[in-house]
Amino acid sequence: MEDIISLCKRRGFIFQGSEIYGGLAGTWDYGPFGVTLRNNVRSLWWKRFVEDREDMYGIDAAILMNQNVWKSSGHVAGFSDPLVEDTKSKKRYRADHLLEAAGVDVKGMSLAAMSAAIKEKGIKSPDGNALGEVRQFNMMFKTNVGATEDETSISYLRPETAGGMFVNYKNVVDSLHPKLPFGLAQVGKAFRNEIAPRDFIFRLRELEQMEIEYFVDPKDWEKAFESFRQQVHAFTDDIGLAPAHVHELEVADGDRAHYSKRTIDFEFDYPFGKKELYGLAYRTDFDLSAHTKGSGVDLSYFDEETKTRLTPHVIEPSFGVERTILAILTESYTEDELGGEKRIYLKFPPRIAPVKVAVFPLLKNKPQLVEKAREVFMMLKKKIPGVMFDDNGNIGKRYRRQDEVGTPFCVTIDFDTMGETLELKDTVTLRNRDTGAQQRIPLVDLSSHIMDAIF
Repeated sequence: MEDIISLCKRRGFIFQGSEIYGGLAGTWDYGPFGVTLRNNVRSLWWKRFVEDREDMYGIDAAILMNQNVWKSSGHVAGFSDPLVEDTKSKKRYRADHLLEAAGVDVKGMSLAAMSAAIKEKGIKSPDGNALGEVRQFNMMFKTNVGATEDETSISYLRPETAGGMFVNYKNVVDSLHPKLPFGLAQVGKAFRNEIAPRDFIFRLRELEQMEIEYFVDPKDWEKAFESFRQQVHAFTDDIGLAPAHVHELEVADGDRAHYSKRTIDFEFDYPFGKKELYGLAYRTDFDLSAHTKGSGVDLSYFDEETKTRLTPHVIEPSFGVERTILAILTESYTEDELGGEKRIYLKFPPRIAPVKVAVFPLLKNKPQLVEKAREVFMMLKKKIPGVMFDDNGNIGKRYRRQDEVGTPFCVTIDFDTMGETLELKDTVTLRNRDTGAQQRIPLVDLSSHIMDAIF
């Protein structure tokens, strides 16, 4: 884990939020390569789940919403974690985390049982002090909208993107008249005031979600659920996660969210253990029924073919962007030996690599090589996303640097390219990241050769 964090900072993927001021726990900033990696992951997800389908509609709802949205959904009353306070320092900690560290299984455990277990086990705070009673702590960030601060101005930074899709369900039905089944998809920020953010970008206070709310006839929910279960696995394959590292956990009755009739957690083998990566939930008609009651607006669906009205049920596949990025980094981080030297590289699938191909002149002090390299760089840049020009340091250092950012291919323009060896004129050296193998490729075939390998 420390090796991954170090590489992310060294190579411009991920930085600690507000670092020059000592940081802010639970926040991380994405550097140039990190931003591109994120964008590539989101684009791949959007293509699979939205663009390649006929039954999916994208939306982008506001982060701030009327407080009654969160009252109806149950977040104001129930979106909470068990908190326990150090009686001396007043620092707060996740009670379930402290108990798990002591070997206690907390699944289905009540607050009173947690308090009793802490006392029975003699669990202290990390500072060695006694702990108080366990209580619930609402994780939503509360704010006020407008110039006044009273009960009517209260709003919250959304803790999930799902709420915005449920309150826009009627707008989409009325404007586009989709037939059941259909889904709404959204990628956006969510905010959770985590008591103990940890494990790099795994547990955060500011995060991004890729979520779908798929509306179905109640009798068809199992078919839709199974289809999305398979699609989740297909997406993990898209981003290069080994099937052996992705596990399904059928969540038991007592551990599911109150609105869920069936939930599968997709877990991944992170450096700190097997933890939740994605979720797939059958939410029944809880959300539309709750918002119908809370808003007074009828959110039922009228089927024109059968002339019947029903409240659709919902299948929700939920994907965390940061947990996806961390899984990709974990899967891709590789140490091996090449040419008798140890090297580190990121074995990204080419389609999500921030840099697809890097172009080098063999020597930066030879104008004719630099000019030709620039020409090749511009040629590739017009056809391939993620092309980089690099002439800093010797050729070996450039290869190692590109290996560390996960660049699948490097193109070197040398004297043979310029015609020193006549039969090699207008050819370049193409190097493969994973094997280090090099081959001569005619310039006229270079773009198509790389495109075929990447896409």
